Amino acid sequence: MRLTTCDAGIILGRVAGWGQSRTPASIVFVRRRTKNPALGTGSEGQDMASPNPRPALSRRGFLGVAGTAGIATAGLLTGCNRAATGGSSGGAKPLKFWNMPWGNTQFNPLDKKITTSYKPAAGLSPATYQVIQWANFTQTFSSAIASNTGPAVSSGGGTQAFQFEAQGKIAYADDLLDSWKEDGLYDDFLPGLIDTMKVDKGFAAVPYNLDMRVLWYNTKLLDQADVEPPKTWDDFLKVCAALKKNNIYGYGTAAGAGAYTGGHILVSWMIGNGGGLFDANHEPNMVTPENIQAIDFVLECVQKGYVDPRSPSYTSANAQSQWRAHKFGMGFDTAGLANNIGGTVAKEITVGSPLTSPSGKKGMLYFPNNIMMYTNTPSQKSSEAFLTYYYKNMAPLWTQNTGIGLPPLKSITQTDGFRKDKNAVKAIEEYQPISRTWAAPGSKALFLGVTTVDGTPSMDTFTQSVLGGKTTARAALTKLQDATAKAIKALG
Repeated sequence: MRLTTCDAGIILGRVAGWGQSRTPASIVFVRRRTKNPALGTGSEGQDMASPNPRPALSRRGFLGVAGTAGIATAGLLTGCNRAATGGSSGGAKPLKFWNMPWGNTQFNPLDKKITTSYKPAAGLSPATYQVIQWANFTQTFSSAIASNTGPAVSSGGGTQAFQFEAQGKIAYADDLLDSWKEDGLYDDFLPGLIDTMKVDKGFAAVPYNLDMRVLWYNTKLLDQADVEPPKTWDDFLKVCAALKKNNIYGYGTAAGAGAYTGGHILVSWMIGNGGGLFDANHEPNMVTPENIQAIDFVLECVQKGYVDPRSPSYTSANAQSQWRAHKFGMGFDTAGLANNIGGTVAKEITVGSPLTSPSGKKGMLYFPNNIMMYTNTPSQKSSEAFLTYYYKNMAPLWTQNTGIGLPPLKSITQTDGFRKDKNAVKAIEEYQPISRTWAAPGSKALFLGVTTVDGTPSMDTFTQSVLGGKTTARAALTKLQDATAKAIKALG
């Protein structure tokens, strides 16, 4: 998984007239981030392809996307690729499918082939295919949706569906999911995935590809330090101490420009200890015993020299360079880290098992990217028929090494093509079952308020202060909670 964050342009939004987004970002996938004065920048993510940092919006998130009407679209869509059209269906109006560059250079051509091979039943719409680049994608979507010239179906930023759902632009997926219960597709989804898309009025989207955060370690360096891979938080400290004797950092991370993984892992420590950011009422509730214990643990790692002191300013590229230079012996990243690093080191590193916290629990933060349907469609039946076809025929995107994130369907994870990557298999089998979204611990499903912590300035400040060791756990969490509450209030 490679994703990169990129800084995108200004867009009119629900909050302070700006929009943010969240996309995969780090290497040949890209997550991007946009600057949002009120809510912040986007977040970082990575997918499984080669390194290819991008400019700036974050796939997962889509903060404040075009809440105000009147955004002209003519000039904003010039960067889009020409749409490719599938087979016709008796003159029915084509259905627009917009997808993102989720992988390497092989991804979109294959994705286009799958889309344009769709042969709809009589009376249903054929599909056209258009690639929307991560750079300025928030502008592209927000302007198109506001003017009713956008897609009927699309992927996009990971929290984009929740932004547009709040604006009444999303067609709920409830009927589609009910139909999948009848043909078996519903039960093919990995455990808990579909529930992450549930909002009060229905399902805002359908899970598509997963961006996981996992523990990595260099087998060669651990062998040289004569230490076993960690299984608990205490083990983690012991491995870090052993690596430090060889001048190697055991807590490899990054929290500089566009590098959101550092913040993701702080939240992962909280989730792994039974904590998290939001309660069951979707209110920020961060100053808890579980969270304080988790951040105190990280501060201990910082104070003992297990964290590279330059980590608060490291980009994803900087962190990958440290892995290649054998300066990081252990750390956290996306499931595509080995692919992003490449070379001999890629063969030395492997995904470790989730760590057990002092509370006896395990957990990590993850990002279920998704596909959404819009109310502006030739017909809802056409949108649902196309998505049914697409999900039943998209397996080659994973089995042919296109670099897309981890698959949402159990059947794909059982294919020979997918199982060739032992690290991806371990991420699915050991991490997906214990991973939670930004909404943890209060709920499983995402909601509009999570956009206030997804790559925002307040989250960046929190992360850099903790990794810099210049705060206490309570002070850092209190500041983050106050900023988040203020940002949620601004959403209205």
